[in-house]
Amino acid sequence: MPPSTTRAAAPSNAPVAESYEAALQELEQLVAQLDAGQLPLEQLLARYQRGAELLAFCRDRLQAVEQQIQVFEAGRTQPWDAA
Repeated sequence: MPPSTTRAAAPSNAPVAESYEAALQELEQLVAQLDAGQLPLEQLLARYQRGAELLAFCRDRLQAVEQQIQVFEAGRTQPWDAA
């Protein structure tokens, strides 16, 4: 069993994952485990719940980056010309 599935519950102020990339990698592993269809019901539910947490974390990180990009674009003094 991977270490990520046997860890104790993290404190409420701890991040779900160290980074977007780490969350995405763990999420991909969870999806592979779920797709295999070999898990007992309790483990299936626990992995599904963890996957939901990771998915929300990834979505939040992407949204934060999109907002930063919008701020950067709004602060431009001149439009960029590709021509």
